[in-house]
Amino acid sequence: MVELGGGYVGRIAWVDLSKGEVKVKDIEPSWALKYVGGRGWGARIVWENVPPDVDPLSPANVLVVAPGPLTGLLVPGAGKVSFSAISPETGYYGDSNAGGFFGPELKHAGFDALVITGASDRPVYLWVEDGGIEIRDAEPYWGKGSLDAQEMIRQDLGDSSIKVASIGPAGENLVPIACVNCDWRNAGRTGMGAVMGSKRLKAIAVRGSLDIPVADPEALYEEARAAFEHVRDHEFARVLRKYGLAWYIDWSHDHACLPVMNFRRTTYEQKDALNAEAMLARVVTALTACPMCPMCCGKFSYVRSGPYAGAAVDGPEYETIAMIGTNCCLPSIEDVVYANWLCDNLGMDTISAGNIIAFAIECYEKGIIGPEDTGGLELRYGDPGCVFKLMEMMAKREGIGDVLARGVRFAAKKLGKGSEKFAIQVKGLEQSAYDVRAAPAMALAYATADIGAHHNRAWAITYDIEVGRDKYTREKAERVIYLQHVRPLFDMLGCCRLQWVETGLSLDYYARAFKAATGVELSVEELLRASERVYNLTRAINVLRGLTAQEDWLPDRAFDEPVPDGVVKGARLDRERFRELLRAYYELRGWDPETGIPTEAKLKELGLEDVASALGGLAKQ
Repeated sequence: MVELGGGYVGRIAWVDLSKGEVKVKDIEPSWALKYVGGRGWGARIVWENVPPDVDPLSPANVLVVAPGPLTGLLVPGAGKVSFSAISPETGYYGDSNAGGFFGPELKHAGFDALVITGASDRPVYLWVEDGGIEIRDAEPYWGKGSLDAQEMIRQDLGDSSIKVASIGPAGENLVPIACVNCDWRNAGRTGMGAVMGSKRLKAIAVRGSLDIPVADPEALYEEARAAFEHVRDHEFARVLRKYGLAWYIDWSHDHACLPVMNFRRTTYEQKDALNAEAMLARVVTALTACPMCPMCCGKFSYVRSGPYAGAAVDGPEYETIAMIGTNCCLPSIEDVVYANWLCDNLGMDTISAGNIIAFAIECYEKGIIGPEDTGGLELRYGDPGCVFKLMEMMAKREGIGDVLARGVRFAAKKLGKGSEKFAIQVKGLEQSAYDVRAAPAMALAYATADIGAHHNRAWAITYDIEVGRDKYTREKAERVIYLQHVRPLFDMLGCCRLQWVETGLSLDYYARAFKAATGVELSVEELLRASERVYNLTRAINVLRGLTAQEDWLPDRAFDEPVPDGVVKGARLDRERFRELLRAYYELRGWDPETGIPTEAKLKELGLEDVASALGGLAKQ
């Protein structure tokens, strides 16, 4: 039998909000290693506990809050925690992760994961402290903004250092794009905030002082020393320390993949008012970093004057600036900071919010909706007031905001009149901030991402740029699959992927750190195999919930409307060549090339015999 010497603290708490009960269970080592942690554990627990016909907003959905085995340890960027459930926006498997200090604090409080089931009949929050969990009244915090509630909870508990994950009014109102705010960082995508809201769970407050066991502290320290030096001294780490991820605004603009006007254009004349230089000059007041990270890519921003004076955020990062800033054509970085703060306090995903609002403005421009639909509000690109008002209407589900709050796929079906062609989403999840008309690999990554069109599964656009943006080669499908195993692996381990992505910190280092932490040797290949196992598991969850190959596709705009500007002017995706690329992807994955369903042979190869059995005749030999 495998023994765990550390990394994991060894306990999962099962919280039944319907019964008001908490049960703590020991982890089973072979199960823990098979799915590693974080989103891996989340996916498996969702598979085992949520039948395919369960409504995502019903008490029968489960919410899994899980750091990973490296979270909280001496590993660069080891501050990640994953939130997993069936997504209320897509109806399929969903997860989202957040950096910062909440994940490490949960492990220091004595838990590898929280599994939250049922639903309370009143607002509650969880108080987690050194091996104990209490379900407490949250009535005083219900209706408050996410950031406001966090401060109130800390004041009431008398400790400003307590770490809190909370939802805002959007989550309470079951807005499908609601996020979970974790002390300025957010688990933004797939509507995990709405799942919390459906359970009447306002927040999870954590204070921990327990040690996280480590199998070989000396080995972990020696590995960490070299890794920290590598990250600290890397040239691009210096760039990110200075500029943060906002640096990518200029990069995306130069490479013609920046979203502008609902992904119609790829260049923005006012981008210099929104880029990293503008941030540094106008709003940044301090560098911020996640635990154990020398990269310090975070930027704390504060609006000093004007109508938004006092608005403060840890950010904004590239995705927020692009999706709310350039995509909605906001004129200044102060506008973006305020929009970021507003989304954080309302508890909404900035990526989805920016995508939906840009879509709504285009619908208004085309006459699909008018003043009679918006309550007299005129929707215009470049109008901050319009953007802020729509955010509030979405969070409160007022008027047209109720339609938009359900996501761009739902809104397009409701509004019709051809709006489906420019509803930029996959599987119901709004696309994040990279135009793909000259990026077949990135398009494939969006089309096949298990949670919908999100870049964190495979950021493949750099590969398109490297090997040719007009190529539809089998190698691109291979690259997307590789990235879909590597990048989500970091969400399973519980640490940030940027150190690998941006500084080239080797995967061998993470395998050695895992061994030092847990006492169990898993090669890079075995870790990637575990990630592949989880990717096939989430695909199976989605198939049983009705996913078909037709949803591994992109909106018509990507195929029909050429890029009008920038260095790839005239480019668009070719439907037939993309279809061939998708078929190659299925074949390389060991999925049925017609249906995209994992084959019985592939599932058994990955040790998922029970999954193969559950799929039955759907999984071909």
